[in-house]
Formats: sequence, structure tokens, C-alpha cells
Amino acid sequence: MPNPVEFYFDFSSPYAYFAAQQIDRLVEGFGRECVWKPYMLGAAMKNTGAQPLTEYPVKSDYVKNDWARLARFQELNWSMPDKFPFAAIAPSRAFYWIHDQDPAKAKAFAWDCLETYFGKGEDISSKDAVAAIAARQGFAEDEVMAALDDEAIKQRLKDETAAAIDKGVFGSPFFIVDGEGFWGADRLWMVKRWLKSGGW
Repeated sequence: MPNPVEFYFDFSSPYAYFAAQQIDRLVEGFGRECVWKPYMLGAAMKNTGAQPLTEYPVKSDYVKNDWARLARFQELNWSMPDKFPFAAIAPSRAFYWIHDQDPAKAKAFAWDCLETYFGKGEDISSKDAVAAIAARQGFAEDEVMAALDDEAIKQRLKDETAAAIDKGVFGSPFFIVDGEGFWGADRLWMVKRWLKSGGW
């Protein structure tokens, strides 16, 4: 099988929510696998000097409308969370713990987190909330809670974040296709064309 497409995202990114609904289906249409890689966007922002979109005048109003509009377009539930953005440490750690056991369930967990946060507007920053979502994928809540405090899992997230930044990842979503980076959910059309043509 050709090289997998890497999908980097932060659980607090609305545009990651919109991309996550589409990326697997898009990639699989070209016989590729999509590897989901949550990382800490805040660490990348320190390198670029960026801030959350809602902290910019004028742009804040635009993106809030854009998110609601995209949700309607993609027929997704949308409810702007009260706590936004948030440091997505707990869901990101849980993802990698689940991924090491069952990659498919890790994706299902990630989607459930994104849908719970952006589709229902519910806070997913706490360990308890993350453990409850993981339980819907069949994992014992006490085991998830223990994993969230495991030093190896903590280091895993740090390593994944550092590796992403080393590859030039700075936003969410961010896709890497055969070494080529594409930033943003609005670049999925370009990812599709790149997969179809092998680049240009």
C-alpha cells in the first residue's frame, strides 16, 4: 500500500471537526490509509506567534459564522462550546493509549470527542469526560483514568507534538501526503487532486 496520509489535528479545532468527517473517505478512495495524529496546537502556535482565531478582532465574528455555515453545509450538528479553546491534553493522551490497542477504535473515540465538543457543545477537557467517551468504545473508565496519568503516555504526546512541529506542522487540520504539507480543511480538494495526480 502507498504511504499513508497523515492527518494532524487538535481536538479544540473546529476546522479539524469538519475535516475529520471527510478525510478517511477521501483517502480510501485512492487506496490509501489515513493515520490520525492529534498533537498540541498550542505548542506550534508558540513557534509561529499565532493566537486562537476567536482572539482576533473582526476575524472572530467571521469564523464563528463560518463554522456554523460549514456545519449546515456538511449536515453536522453544531453548538459553539462555552469553553473554547481548551488545552486538549486529556483526549490526546487517551487517543494514543487507545490507538496502541486498536487504531480503529482510536479514530472512533476521536470522532466522538469532536462531535461531543462541537456537535453538542459539551466540555471534553476533563479526565472524567474523556474516560466516559472512551467507555463508549468499550474501555474501562478506571483504566483510561490511569492511562491519562501514565508517564509513558504523557511522553508519547510530547513526542508526537515535537515530531509534528519538526515536520513543519503548524495548524489544525494539517495533512501530509508523500511529504507534501497541506494546511486547512479548505485544502481537502487539493489533497484529493494530489492523490489523484501524484503531485504537480
